[in-house]
Amino acid sequence: MLEAIRVHAQGKIAKVILVLITIPFALWGVDSYMKGGSGGPVVASVGGMEILQNEFANTLKDQQERMRSTLGKNYDPSVMDSPEIRKSVLDGLINQRVLLADATREGLAVSDAQLAKFISGIEAFWENGTFSHARYESVLRQQNMTPGQFEQRLRQDLLLQTAQEGVIRNAFIPKVVADTLIRINEQERETSQAVIQIEQFMSQAKIEAAAIKDYYEKHQDEFKLPEQARLEYVVLSAENLAEQVTVSEEEVAAYYKEHATQFGQPEERQASHILINLAANASAADKTAALDKARKVLQEAKKSPDNFAQLAKQYSQDSGSAAQGGDLGYFGRGAMVKSFEDTAFKMAAGEISDLVQSEFGYHIIKLTAIKPAKLRTLQDVHDEISLELKKQQAGKKFAENAENFSNMVYEQADSLAPVAQQLGLKIVQSGWLTRMASDTPLLNNPKLLQAVFTEEVLKNKRNTEAVEVVPNTLVAARLLEYKAASVRPMDEVAAALEQRLQRQQASVLAVKWGKDALAQLQQGNSPAGLNWSPSQLVSRSKPADLAPEVLKETFRAKADKLPAFTGVENKQGGFTLVKVSKLVETGPFEEGRKQAYAQRFASMLEREYAAAYLSSLKQKTKVEIRKDALEKTER
Repeated sequence: MLEAIRVHAQGKIAKVILVLITIPFALWGVDSYMKGGSGGPVVASVGGMEILQNEFANTLKDQQERMRSTLGKNYDPSVMDSPEIRKSVLDGLINQRVLLADATREGLAVSDAQLAKFISGIEAFWENGTFSHARYESVLRQQNMTPGQFEQRLRQDLLLQTAQEGVIRNAFIPKVVADTLIRINEQERETSQAVIQIEQFMSQAKIEAAAIKDYYEKHQDEFKLPEQARLEYVVLSAENLAEQVTVSEEEVAAYYKEHATQFGQPEERQASHILINLAANASAADKTAALDKARKVLQEAKKSPDNFAQLAKQYSQDSGSAAQGGDLGYFGRGAMVKSFEDTAFKMAAGEISDLVQSEFGYHIIKLTAIKPAKLRTLQDVHDEISLELKKQQAGKKFAENAENFSNMVYEQADSLAPVAQQLGLKIVQSGWLTRMASDTPLLNNPKLLQAVFTEEVLKNKRNTEAVEVVPNTLVAARLLEYKAASVRPMDEVAAALEQRLQRQQASVLAVKWGKDALAQLQQGNSPAGLNWSPSQLVSRSKPADLAPEVLKETFRAKADKLPAFTGVENKQGGFTLVKVSKLVETGPFEEGRKQAYAQRFASMLEREYAAAYLSSLKQKTKVEIRKDALEKTER
C-alpha cells in the first residue's frame, strides 16, 4: 500500500513520461511517426496510417537495448532478434495505430492548454519548485529530443491513455464474485508427486543410423549456418571524446555561479501515518464503519502522541509501513498523493493531523522531522559539473568531427587507417557476426549490419558508410573475413542428433507409461515402481516448488473423492503423476487482504477489457503487412 501511495502520486501516464525522457529517440523516429516524414519503405498500413521501415527498425533496436541493459551478461542477441520478438514489436506498433485511429474517429483530442498543464507538472522540468523552460529544453537536449518531438509524442500518449481509460473504468468485480475468487485462490491442497523421468527409458530407446540420416536429410534447415563476417571498425563518439577533454577549476566555478539554481536541494519531510482502508467501491455501511474506526484511532493518537508508532502497528492497514510504526521515511513534493502531501507540508514537526482522506482511505499523519531546502556547495557538485562540462565540450567536438568522419570513410573507402590517423581513433577487430546479430553491442545495429552485408563491402572490399548506432556515436566498418552460408556436415551433428532423437523416443515411452499408471491409480490400483514425494500443502498463491503445468493440473483435479489422482506431461519431457490427499479451506480473511485481492482482480479485469476493446477495434480496422519490406528490415 505504501508503494501504491507513491505510485499514484504520479499516475499511470507519469510512467510513460519516465520512459519518454530516459530513452533516447533517433531524430527521425517521432517526426516521421507524427508528420509522415521519410522513413524508408512501408512495413504495414493500419487504417490508412503507415508504419515505416525505419520506425520498425528503430523500435526493435530500442527494445533490444532495454533488454541488453536489463539482462546484462545473460543477454542473448539471437533471442532478441528472433521472429517472435520482431513480431511482438510490430504488433505493438500496429496496436498503437489501431487505438490512435479509433481515438481520431471518436473526436478525442488533447488541447495545447492540457498539454502545457501536464508538462508543467513534471518535476524533472522544475527549478526551485516551479516549471523552468530552460530546464525543460536542457533535459530534452540531453536525450537528443526537441520540445516539438517530445510534445508530439506526449500528445499521442495522452490521447491513447484517454481512449483506453474510457473503457477500463467500467471494470468492476462484484463482492460475491471477489469473495469466491479469493476462496478459490487461497484453497490449499495436500499433494505429492511421482515423476516419470525420460532417463528411465533411455535404454529402451534405440535409434538406427538410417533414422539419423533420414532426419538429417529431411530437416536441413535445422543445421544451416548463416553467412558470417568478421570486421575491423572505428568509432567516433561523444563519450570517448569526453575522456580527452580537460576542464579547469575556473570553468567549474563559473558554471556553478551561473547555474546556482540547479543545485538547490528541495525541502523534504519525514512522516508516519496510520491508514484505515476504504475501497473506492465501498458500500455506505463500509464507509461509515471505516470513518468511525478512523475517528476512534485519531482520538487515541491525539490523547497519547508518544504512542503513535504502537498505534500504527496495531491499527494501520498499510502493510508497507505498519510494522515500522507507520514510518514513511523522508519524501519531497510529488512523492505522495495530493491530499496527503498538502497536509504534510503544512504541519509542524511533532504535530498530528486530523483525518486526511485519499483514494486509499483515511490517514492520520504525524510529522516527525523537516529537512529544509538548501543549496549544495561547489565541493558537493564539483564532479557533477566537471562531467557536464566535459559532455558539452565533447558534444561540440563530436559535431565538428562527425561530417569529416563520414566524408573520409566514404571518400577513402579502401581503408579505415586515414580516418583513424587523422582523428586519433583506434581500429578495432570484431568477432564473427551475422546479418541478424553481433555480440558486440555497438555492432548489433540493424542499419550497420545491413550495410555490412552488401556487395560494396563483401565483394568490393569498401568501407561501410558511417552509421549512427546510438545517439552521438558513429561507426564505420570494413570486412576482414567472410564465411558463406552453409549446412553443417552430418558427421558434425550425428552424435548430438542421435541423443536428441533418443530422448524424444524415451519421452514418448515415459508419457505412455505415466498415462497407463494414471489409469490404474484412478481405478483404485497401485502400480509398482512409483516413488511419491513427501506430501506438502500448496495453493495457487503458494505453489511451493511445483512447475506451473503441474500446479494447474493439481487444481483442475476433481477432488470430490480423495485421494484423487491426475497427471500431466512435463515441458522438459516425461510425465508427472499427482496425488491430492486433502483439501484445506482457508479464511475468513481480514478486510485489508480482501481489498488487496479485489484490487488485483479489478486490475486483471481492466486488462481483459482493454484487450477485448483492442481486439474489437482490430476486427474493424484494415491492417496490411508488407512482408517483403519487413523481411528487408530484418535482414
